[in-house]
Amino acid sequence: MGGSARGHVAGHGERRGVGGRPGGGAAPAGAGPLGAEALGARTAGGSAPEDDGARVRYAVVVPTIGRACLRDCLAALDASAGPAPEQVVVVDDRPGDPLPLDVPEVGGRPVTVLRSGGRGPAVARNTGFAVTGAPWVVFLDDDVRVGTEWAGLLAEDLAGAEPRTGGVQGVLRVPLPADRAPTDWERGTAGLEDAAWATADMAYRAEALREVAGFDERFPRAFREDADLALRIAGAGWELRRGRRRTSHPVRPADRWVSVRAQRGNADDALMVRLHGGDWWKRAAAPRGRLRRHVAVSGAALAAPLFALAGRRRAAVGAAAVWALGTAEFAWARLRPGPLDRTEVVTMLATSTVIPPLAVGHRLAGRVRHRAAGPWTGEVTA
Repeated sequence: MGGSARGHVAGHGERRGVGGRPGGGAAPAGAGPLGAEALGARTAGGSAPEDDGARVRYAVVVPTIGRACLRDCLAALDASAGPAPEQVVVVDDRPGDPLPLDVPEVGGRPVTVLRSGGRGPAVARNTGFAVTGAPWVVFLDDDVRVGTEWAGLLAEDLAGAEPRTGGVQGVLRVPLPADRAPTDWERGTAGLEDAAWATADMAYRAEALREVAGFDERFPRAFREDADLALRIAGAGWELRRGRRRTSHPVRPADRWVSVRAQRGNADDALMVRLHGGDWWKRAAAPRGRLRRHVAVSGAALAAPLFALAGRRRAAVGAAAVWALGTAEFAWARLRPGPLDRTEVVTMLATSTVIPPLAVGHRLAGRVRHRAAGPWTGEVTA
């Protein structure tokens, strides 16, 4: 359920390429987008004295779908120098009745393992948060590895937070190949380095989480649920800031159709529009993407055979040309920064053909599904 599971939603665009990564970020309603003053700021107060940091109490919640990388995540957390979490909660979000997870101790304490029944990362994080009692809770994805000094820097981040600081984000680093250009999927994952408020490493004040009832469980994927939470917390009057701690987010292996499956995230964007208005992406510092182009390309693909059946040959040829040129432009935009080997070329050509109509279809389905959605009214008790 790691950040890279958020997928490469080419219907939206991305910070490093054409595909897309979940953005995030927040600003109070009507305040405009977060700029460098907030987004790039260090935690208020700078580095706190070591004895202050040592008194910071925090819990860690890690949702998982049982991937092998979970043990690496927990091992890195255990090895990090600094105040240990008072509780680590792993939430197993696999559906059905899976085999129990084998998890190591962290900080000399057993890890609490809960089940959330395969209902998505928002439910899993709420499930974990509900059993914590610390004033801060840090959400980590199961495919990240915190740095060797992470715990100490986290303590400084939290000890230096102002009373109305509701969340402090970690600094994410995505290691990319040094001997070749990154693939489309690798560039999509690297977009997490610029994403605001990504829950791959995000600390929230428990009071702020309770005030907004935690994550909105109507977001079923690891996509946009973090941006939605940040917008609601900021809208409640809390500040969100970047900290100094560093976390590595390796690129997970993926097959060539991962970007196609990720188009389901377009339905979540429809929910974001319903909840936060059409300009939500500005206030959330999220990329707007290519949905409008996908609508045009998909419309041309639909119009070409209809014109042909109606005997309008010239119009059919024109619509087909628009579709072909639009598809070629999309594929080249994804290919140009990449390695251009045979596998990548075949993958980009195949997926760039089917992504536009899928992106549009999922967006329309989301508009229908969430047409009556109102503010999140769930309840999280801790």
